[in-house]
Formats: sequence, structure tokens, C-alpha cells
Amino acid sequence: MSKKINVTIWNEFRHEKTDENVKNLYPNGIHGKIAEFLSECDDINVTLAALDDPYQGLPDEVLNNTDVLMWWGHMAHHEVDDALVERIRSRVYNKGMGFIALHSAHYSKPFQRIVGTSGNLSWGDDQKEIMWNLMPSHPIAAGIPDHIVLDVEELYAEPFAIPQPDELVFTSWFEHGFIFRSGCCYRRGAGKIFYFQPGHESCPSYHNPVIQQIIKNAVHWAVPNDFGYNVDFGCPWIPAIV
Repeated sequence: MSKKINVTIWNEFRHEKTDENVKNLYPNGIHGKIAEFLSECDDINVTLAALDDPYQGLPDEVLNNTDVLMWWGHMAHHEVDDALVERIRSRVYNKGMGFIALHSAHYSKPFQRIVGTSGNLSWGDDQKEIMWNLMPSHPIAAGIPDHIVLDVEELYAEPFAIPQPDELVFTSWFEHGFIFRSGCCYRRGAGKIFYFQPGHESCPSYHNPVIQQIIKNAVHWAVPNDFGYNVDFGCPWIPAIV
């Protein structure tokens, strides 16, 4: 039997407790919604973690058993413990743990520390977004159409203070004319990192089946290289017969 991918979904989990509109949109938390559709994949095990959990949700026994760590944060980046950030970075660089930064996690301490960036950008009101698939041959873009229309999403706009992505899979246009690099891949040490922009807490992007498929693809792309998956395609690795 193939090894299952252990995915830990870390969510700040504050908006869902304090904002009734967000709670109605994501009654089980943003991480709960993501877990719901990731659990549709037979090869994925999901663990949920939140900022207010003991050890900020990531004690050693959880982090050290995580193949891919997904991160959503917004209003409390500063509360994340610096020692935890260093443990996460070490897991990515030295053990190949995948890291997926969602939406406002561009400002999260782990993303900044792993990628080497301030993550500064411009932002504005919620509006229509069209996200374009620039690399249809990329594993994260597998099965994704040439563009995705989101009727409402928070405006993120260039300039975006990030290193040049190793691969730019998606870029977005917003109805007021702004553009943004919305799907960026990096490799740092032994690990793979994906930044994905849609997912403002008051917008229903994580209910969109195409967005869900992108996140599923990203998990399979980000698994450690020694996991038994081909680096390019996320398929079970079959050793050569010598």
C-alpha cells in the first residue's frame, strides 16, 4: 500500500470566532473547509492546527510527522513564536517538508523566513478576479482551465515584494485593472513552497471546486522528494528493474 501524505492545515482561526459573516461562510473554520475537500483524496491524511491550540498547534510530534504544511494567517502573524518558525524552516530546508502559503500568509513569519521576503504588496476592496493559468503543463495546473473567474475576492496587487518565483503558475487580473502574481513556486533547501493568493476570509473561494483542485494538486506537488513520488508529476515512483 502506498504511503499516505500527512498534511497539516494551520489556521490562525480568529476571524471565524469573532466575525459572524466569516463564521457563516466557514462554520468549521477555513482549515475545516480545506480539510473537507482534501479528505476526498484517498492518499491524504489531514491534521488540523490553530494558533490558540497548545504549542500553537505544532508540537514536535505533529510537525515532525508532517509531509506538507499549509498555512493561513492574517491578523496575528506577530503572535507566532519565532522558535516555531525556525523549526518549520528547518523541516522545509533539511527534511523537504512542503509548505503552502495561502492568501494573507504572504505576511506570515514562516513564509518570510523560508522564502526570504517581506511579502509586502498592495491591496484593496473585494472585486472580480480572473486568474490565468500560465503553465498548463505544471503539476499544480493539471486539469485546470486556462482561466478561473472569481466573482469576488480581495484585491492583491503588484508590486509584490517576493523573490522571482522559480515557476509562476498563475497570475491574476482584477476588475479595477490591477495585476498580481497569484500562484508562485519556490524551492528552498530540500523543500518545495507554493504561494496561492485566493482565500480572503469573507470570500467563498475555498468553496470553488477549481480552487479546491489547485490546492489538491499543490499538496501532491509539494511532498518531499523521498516520499516515493516523482518530482514532476506526483505519481507513485516505480524503481527501475536492473
